[in-house]
Amino acid sequence: MRITHPRRVGIGMASLLAVWALSMFAHAHAHADARSDSLIVALAMPLTTVDRLYSVQREGLVLAQLTDDGLFHVDPDTLEFVPLAAASYEWVGETRLDVVLRDDVTFHDGSPLTADDVVYTFDWVLDRDSGTSRGPVIRGWLDRVEKIDEHRVSFHLKVPYPMALRDMAVSVPLRKQGTYAHTGTRAVEQQLNGIGPYRVTGFRAGREIELTRFEDYYQASPKANPAIKYMRFRVIPDQGTQQAELLSGGIDLMLDVPPDIADNVRHLPNVERLEGDDIRIGYITLDAAGYSDPNTPFKDVRVRRALNHAINRQAITQYLVRGSAQALDFACHPLQFGCEGTGPVYAYDPDKARALLTEAGYPNGFSFDLWAYRDKVMGEAIVNDLRAVGINANLRYVKLNVFSKVRNDRDMSAFFASYGGGGTADASAITGVHFVASTPRNYSGDEELAATVLAAERTIDPERRRELYRQALDRIADQAYWVPMFSYSQNFLLAPGLDLSVPRDGVPRLWQARWSN
Repeated sequence: MRITHPRRVGIGMASLLAVWALSMFAHAHAHADARSDSLIVALAMPLTTVDRLYSVQREGLVLAQLTDDGLFHVDPDTLEFVPLAAASYEWVGETRLDVVLRDDVTFHDGSPLTADDVVYTFDWVLDRDSGTSRGPVIRGWLDRVEKIDEHRVSFHLKVPYPMALRDMAVSVPLRKQGTYAHTGTRAVEQQLNGIGPYRVTGFRAGREIELTRFEDYYQASPKANPAIKYMRFRVIPDQGTQQAELLSGGIDLMLDVPPDIADNVRHLPNVERLEGDDIRIGYITLDAAGYSDPNTPFKDVRVRRALNHAINRQAITQYLVRGSAQALDFACHPLQFGCEGTGPVYAYDPDKARALLTEAGYPNGFSFDLWAYRDKVMGEAIVNDLRAVGINANLRYVKLNVFSKVRNDRDMSAFFASYGGGGTADASAITGVHFVASTPRNYSGDEELAATVLAAERTIDPERRRELYRQALDRIADQAYWVPMFSYSQNFLLAPGLDLSVPRDGVPRLWQARWSN
């Protein structure tokens, strides 16, 4: 990758200064409002539902941490899975988990949380006709849920599954019994009745979400007594518009800010910047199985290895991703348990890439579409690197809904994407979604690899799990099913006086936000 000047994204510095100069009065007025107990957050990606059972977007997880609770949650400091709506739990053997519920948890309509609600929630997720986003994953390990008494339930697993607490924490918010009885589908148009520290008090799909602090939220929760009473999420896809809104006081917080924008804007008055790590990783999946085309060049391991050598991951990471980001050698994040591959590492070597292409019968390269839905600048850099070794890659940059459909139909020869795994500090968050045979993201067609990943997921012993993940990661690297790209760093831009902790896993806990005096 040849970079002479890092590309700047968004409106220019002169424009920003002009916006700032024209908006000081509005800005001061807006932050008078901020001190009156409200927070306005910009979202780049629209949410079509406030129901986490039907959303896999990072934005949906950020929202769900405010409106919903599961039995467990991810501790923001340790990244461990700890009880939340659960008071305690006990493993009874390797395939039974008994959970005691807190007795002081209420839904936003005032109803108490009971064992019947927990059973209903998981029965709904297990129902194939319910269409929940993570239903297939839960059905892979959970057989049934049984009520023991009013505040105790027993989860009966099909197989040993050490990440059960993770799935309950990240993917299954609790629902009141009968929630979907009248709609038979997701709660898009009905008011969300969660148990989180905030209630949904306004929702315009794809445009705006309004929340109000739930005053009857249970005090035993680590999320109890959030300082800010009102939160409002505005969908603003354009980063330049977000910047102008931040400077004028129209919003108080920008999430997931590209580093170039953060570098430009942080020098302006009345803007502060926070930086931190992110468990999200970027990667390229190659159609090794030939799902999209039985004659695709990517069925040849030499071609796949050539792509790994052709892309200058270090330069892309250093100049475009930046911050605390790292170039990756394996299909996982270094913070994740089990991310300890020892297999081949592909150094940037265009000559080696050309030699492998010639050996595979493509001395003049070939053409293909590289699909992507985010990080267009990185996608363009990847395309440029591939063209430098004779591969004519065409960047097909589309919206997420289009991308997801084509990917799930397994009709892509290659795609550049990212995955955060709900901030899960475990290699299963990556391998279990991308290399198990039944998942639509798996383009390897490698049944032996899928068996290894499943064995790791179903092994309780941590050292055995560690070894199985090493075997899986080494296999992925040796066969070059992926081009692992980089970890992400995260940037927040915020109004002065707003205190917010920088999360280790890339998922901001907005219930921790507060305005300083």
